[in-house]
Amino acid sequence: MTDGALVPDGPTGQPDATPAPGPYRPGYELVAEQILQLIAELGLQPGDRMPTENELAARMGTSRTVAREAIKILSAIGRVRAHKGRGLYVADDEGMLGSSRWGGFFLPTNLDHVYMLFEFRRVQETAASRLAATHATPAELRAIADAAETCRQGHLTSETSLFERGDEDFHLAVAAASHNQFLVAAVREARRLQRQSSTIGLHGSVGGHAAEAVEEHLAIYRAIGAGDPEAAAAAAGLHLDNTLQDYRREIQRRLFG
Repeated sequence: MTDGALVPDGPTGQPDATPAPGPYRPGYELVAEQILQLIAELGLQPGDRMPTENELAARMGTSRTVAREAIKILSAIGRVRAHKGRGLYVADDEGMLGSSRWGGFFLPTNLDHVYMLFEFRRVQETAASRLAATHATPAELRAIADAAETCRQGHLTSETSLFERGDEDFHLAVAAASHNQFLVAAVREARRLQRQSSTIGLHGSVGGHAAEAVEEHLAIYRAIGAGDPEAAAAAAGLHLDNTLQDYRREIQRRLFG
């Protein structure tokens, strides 16, 4: 037996045909799969009411606690909706890209959530910039450049709304140039959630990281225009890292003066 790839020999000296046991899986994962199978077997459609927690537990031969954990998983991935006092319903299968699904777990005053959102944005936007360097059309490059210039003008004139509009347009224009609609939706939604956290962040000011952000936007634009995917991804990653550091500094200042 080498590295777990083979099972021990059987009594005849030949490899035993019995498959090796798979990795351990928690009971709630198995029950979650069984619930999905039940939904299919019952022919339930989005919006249809499902059996109750107790009924599911009885059908699956498990405890209500395990059934509840399974439902939490299915709710988190957008397959089930749980309405307090009304029961369980088959969801519309939007998954995590559904805006109501994101808003259900993101707490804009929870700093851990805010920092995790920055991490998520970094993954999205480096990928979008890398793809944009390959796929951007001349019109999309102009949209990126125009947005970067709007942001720059907002900084030079200290017009917060102009700066923020340019910043928003810039990131969405880069996402659009990726030609990946899932990235476009994810970038838009993550930025919407970012705005929710503005009460503890940088809202109302174009100072701090604004001057550097203008230059970082330009670096991203140039890399995309040059058709250099890795340089574009690196520039986007640096921009998000610096934005997060500025966010942290502002929180420290507001908390400790």
